Amino acid sequence: MHEVMPIYNENILMLRNGRWQMMSEPIHFDRSVAGVGPAASFAQAWCNANESEQIGLIPCAEGGSSIDEWNAEETLFCHAISEAKFAMKTSELIAILWHQGESDSHSEKYKDYYRKLDVLVNSFRKELGVTEVPFIVGGLGDYLGKSGFGRSCVEYDLINQELLRYAENNRNCYFVTGERLYSNPDGIHINAESQRRLGIRYFEAYQTKSNVNKPLDNEVEIVNLCCEKEYTIAEKRYITLEQFTLGEGSLEEVMKFFK
Repeated sequence: MHEVMPIYNENILMLRNGRWQMMSEPIHFDRSVAGVGPAASFAQAWCNANESEQIGLIPCAEGGSSIDEWNAEETLFCHAISEAKFAMKTSELIAILWHQGESDSHSEKYKDYYRKLDVLVNSFRKELGVTEVPFIVGGLGDYLGKSGFGRSCVEYDLINQELLRYAENNRNCYFVTGERLYSNPDGIHINAESQRRLGIRYFEAYQTKSNVNKPLDNEVEIVNLCCEKEYTIAEKRYITLEQFTLGEGSLEEVMKFFK
């Protein structure tokens, strides 16, 4: 969390406990070590292109999950559908962002990955009644298979090939490369700065309705643009409250926004 500038924007909401609230990271709480992900920079890039409009994030991820755990009969899929349907009561679903595969990057599991992904995508679209919604799949980082917990992911490139093949063969599906992303010291999780760049790539695929097969030339500049903004009063109030909750601010600083 401390390795990148935070993103605060009153037009970026997240669904939590059945309520829309201003986004703050970690967006997901599936693990105690949850931190920065690609959704925040995706959302900020979307806001930059859609000024004064709001976007809502529906967190449904489960770290370390295999594609089998996303079968339509399993808990993760059912939870995601439930959350999305709840959100769709007050909003329009514009995209599904998918980033998974490390847990399937060994033991020749790539051979069944395309088929399982096809079932998953069609199940999401059918259950949510959104046959045309973009389904954007992110490639795995090319640092995998070398160190730490990522050492077992020796078939990551084969999973990437299946993800790209799926995007090329199916309508409204787009692939985002994981090239030149870097990991945390654990060798498996994408580090914070790379997560910001990955989110930008996701938005590029969404905006252009095309695959992003190589890193963008201006990724760093776009990330900086996403993080360097003048905060509104509402955003300053939210930041101050959050800092106070974390023990990083004073009560006096909080109260000045509530006089």
